[in-house]
Amino acid sequence: GVEVGPQPQGVLRADILDKMRKIVKHGLDFVQLFNEGKEFPPCTIEVFKIMEKVDYPRNKNDEVIAIIHPKLQDQDWQPLSNGDPVFLTLDGEVIAYKGDCTVYPTFINEAAYYEKKQAFVKTVKMKLTAKHIRSSV
Repeated sequence: GVEVGPQPQGVLRADILDKMRKIVKHGLDFVQLFNEGKEFPPCTIEVFKIMEKVDYPRNKNDEVIAIIHPKLQDQDWQPLSNGDPVFLTLDGEVIAYKGDCTVYPTFINEAAYYEKKQAFVKTVKMKLTAKHIRSSV
């Protein structure tokens, strides 16, 4: 599957549709070239590995007691370091990120994940290296 976003549920956006078409076209071009026997050189790409889902802070009755901090909102894939603001309580208290490494949050404050008790997902940046590939055809 291909997911290109962000895009609100039930909304069709031309820019997102165009990005999705380009990604699918590149994938199909690769398959065609691979099937024709083209050799692809080694490459390294940067990826984000999901590490943990983070819920909103809740009270003993399981009620949400904080919202995404304004400095984190709309900052998907941007570095989040120890001490950076993450949540803002309804009383105005800032809840900071406490971690031993920089993470890259994504799916921040996505409506589709609210009912799943997910405020955002923490990812870490990694590099993957692929050896050259070639079809045996």
